[in-house]
Amino acid sequence: MAKKAISLLLASHPGPTVVVTVITTLLGVGLGYPPARLALLALAILLGQLSIGWSNDWLDAARDRAVERTDKPAARGDVPVSVVRLAAFVALALAIFVTIPLGWGAAGAHLVLIAGGWAYNLGLKATVYSFVPFAISFGILPAIATLGQEQPALPQWWVYAAGALLGVAAHVTNVLPDLDDDARTGIRGLPHRLGARLSGLLAFAALAIATLLITFGPGLPVRPLLIAGLVIGLGAAVAGVVLLLRRSPTRLLMQLIMTCAIVDVAMLALAGQSVTV
Repeated sequence: MAKKAISLLLASHPGPTVVVTVITTLLGVGLGYPPARLALLALAILLGQLSIGWSNDWLDAARDRAVERTDKPAARGDVPVSVVRLAAFVALALAIFVTIPLGWGAAGAHLVLIAGGWAYNLGLKATVYSFVPFAISFGILPAIATLGQEQPALPQWWVYAAGALLGVAAHVTNVLPDLDDDARTGIRGLPHRLGARLSGLLAFAALAIATLLITFGPGLPVRPLLIAGLVIGLGAAVAGVVLLLRRSPTRLLMQLIMTCAIVDVAMLALAGQSVTV
């Protein structure tokens, strides 16, 4: 029983699930959430991400089995696909239920985010529009935090734009390691069509623009920490572009993309209430 529970947890894509939960929690901290409300925000996002992760493993089980993915519990048979499917729907219902106390605006934004993740898993991942669910979901993610405050507020326009750009980079980061396996099973999203090198350049361009928006967005005060983040973020982006132009993409490419993304998220959190209208 314990082994199946662990396998179910691993089927949720724990890495991205934890990262998105931490990102939103940091935004809540930056906005001054009280502890109880912050815990509710974190739990809601965690449940939503579990739902997206489990739906992915459920829907991809046959394809993962075909390419012998040893890192996929459902494909290995460690946990029944029916259990993963049920967990996805239960987590979906709980995610919306838990978000409602944060306000209907936050609940609506969260529903859009989850719908984006499910739409990707249900088929958009195999089309040229594979980046759209990531752009929409990451673009609206900050709104869940700002609308979930005791005094709800919409994010500034540039926050949506920065989030969408981070989503595009996250999509590339998520797909690059699996390009060959995906090709064998008929998945041809935007990164597959562009190839690894052009996709990497797209990711770094998106991250560089997002970093500039978060540093110099209208209404933002000039802060030394934001300038420091700008230097680090752009430095990592330039290093990544040089790496891509000189040699084939390596694991270092992924690490540089993640570095830029983490810096951008930390900068958003530091901006605090300046991100709201």
